[in-house]
Formats: sequence, C-alpha cells, structure tokens
Amino acid sequence: MDLPVIDLSDYLAAENGEVVAGRLSELCSEVSRILKETGALLVKDPRCSVEDNDRFIDMMERYFESPTEFKLQQERSHLHYQVGVTPEGVEIPRSLVDEEMQQKLKALPEENRPSFPKGPDCKWRYMWRVGPRPTDTRFKELNAEPVIPEGFSEWKDTMDCWGYKMISAIEAVAEMAAIGFGLPKDAFTSLMKQGPHLLAPTGSDLQRYGQEGTVFAGYHYDLNFLTIHGRSRFPGLNIWLRNGQKVQVKVPVGCLLIQTGKQIEWLTAGDCIAGMHEVVVTNRTIEAIKLASEQNRSLWRVSSTLFAHIASDAVLKPLGHFADSPLASKYPPMCAGEFVEKELSVINLKGKKENHDNL
Repeated sequence: MDLPVIDLSDYLAAENGEVVAGRLSELCSEVSRILKETGALLVKDPRCSVEDNDRFIDMMERYFESPTEFKLQQERSHLHYQVGVTPEGVEIPRSLVDEEMQQKLKALPEENRPSFPKGPDCKWRYMWRVGPRPTDTRFKELNAEPVIPEGFSEWKDTMDCWGYKMISAIEAVAEMAAIGFGLPKDAFTSLMKQGPHLLAPTGSDLQRYGQEGTVFAGYHYDLNFLTIHGRSRFPGLNIWLRNGQKVQVKVPVGCLLIQTGKQIEWLTAGDCIAGMHEVVVTNRTIEAIKLASEQNRSLWRVSSTLFAHIASDAVLKPLGHFADSPLASKYPPMCAGEFVEKELSVINLKGKKENHDNL
C-alpha cells in the first residue's frame, strides 16, 4: 500500500486569514482523516527541497563516519541525551520493556508482527534543538543549549536551515489537521510555541549491521506531537496502520513523511493515536547497500528526523469537542514536560535507573 501524498502548495498559497473553504477545506479533512486512520502522512512542501535534504544527509554521514572517540565528546547523558549524541546501545525500544505492548504483538497475525528486538537499538542519534526556548521553564534540561562538534563549520547553518524548514512543514500540517478535526486553526500550533523541538537524525552503520533482519529501531511510538522525516537513502521503515496492518514505507523523492506521536493522541482523546513503527534491514535495504557500495557512497543510513513537541510548560489535555469524548478520562490533564520525562525514563534516556542488559 502506498500512502497518499498531500501537496501543501495550495494551502500555503492561501492568504493569511483567508477562510478555508471548498477544495482547501476538503484537503484539511483529508489530512485529519489520513492521520487518524494511518498515523502517517506523506507531504510535498515547496519550501523543503531535495537539495536541502541531501546537504543535511551528506554532513550527517560525514559525522557518523567519524571515530567513536570523537563522537563520544558530544555525549550529554546528564541531560537525558536531549542534546548532543546518543551512542548505539542506549535507546531501549518500548516493546522490550512494555509487557502490555508485548501481549498485543503476540496477538497480531504473523505477517503483521514486528521484528522483536533482542536488546537496545544499534543506532546512533544526534539531538539538535530547533527554535526559541522559554526563558522561564520548569524543565531546564529539556531546553538545554546545543552541542556543536569540532571541525564542522557548516554544522549550525545546515542543522538550523533543515530544522526550521521541517518545523514549518509540521506547522502547516498541524493547522490543516486542526481545521479537519473541527478545532480552531491554531489549536495545535499555539501549544507548539517555544516547544523543545529536536532535529534528531539517526545514524546506522550498514557496513557493520547490514544483515537482513537487523533491528535499528525496535517497534515503538514517538512520545512527541508529530514527527517528520526527509527521505532516507536506505529504506527500512515499517509502520502500522490503525487496523494493525504492517506497511513498508516508500517515501517518494521530494516528499516528507509525518507520523503521529503520543501528544497528538492526548490532545484528541485517542481519536488520532500514536503511530507504531520500526526500522529494520530488509531485502530492499540490502539492494540499496549493494548499489551504494558499487557507487562508493557512504554505508551509514541517516534518517533526517525531527520531533515537534508541545511546549514543556503547556498542559496536555483533550481539546475542544474531544474533551466530551467517552475516552477523555484516559487522557487526564498533565504538563507536557512532565509527560516527556516520564516517557524518557521508560526508554532509558533519563538516567539509567534500571539494568536492561538481561532483557
């Protein structure tokens, strides 16, 4: 199954304050419907070019190819890995520690089951904050200063350029989704202001871990509001639709993939649920590895991922008519920063309170 592509051009071309009606209104309804049914959406944003994505991936390939000792200089474990580098073997997939999730997975038909991870993810990740942070917040470590590796003079400009462009795409989709859900246009974006948005590319060493079936990111959902990715040079992302069907994602050239996170589930009282996904070496990944080897290209799989968040001090609760949903009681009011810290402790990014080595 191929996900439909939503072109944002018409929505972006509409003048500020213009009443969304007719075809644009239908487009907004389509965005909210797709997010609700699939948890994922492909978009084309004229502001986000293929060249921007390539420039970003080129730089990240060069960084991840650097020696381990060099990369570890950018590690900030005392800040919950929310800035700088997260080495491989740190992030623990939710499916490894969540017994309720494990039971649900066993109930899935075999063709829709994820690859079960045997331990922590064997991928690196780099966290770079995007956008302004609040001067007064209860959640300082979630709004920490960025870390710039030595020898990468283009780092800040490249990260900021791609990060801001992807945030802009998310904001457009968030407005369209709000309209489609029957909420005010700024229902989501007003809560995103000064949020701890993170550009968080992953790096997976296909030369070392390029065997079919290797799990780079075990079955999990994202804890943030919406996640956006540029196209990776190596396939491997599987997502699960709301009906439990497993789908291999193919991102067309020039498109971006958006996925629903746990915060949008909270704000819609479960009308839109956090999308489950994994990254695994598949036969399509193997074909891409062979081609990259022949062309003498990097064998690091980089994902240009950005996590868009609700502001840490904002309250997560069902919005508008979603507050009347029979499921609203499952989503009690909670500070977004508190929610994030709780989730991070489960996946081992907020201090290592437990030993997961034998899981």
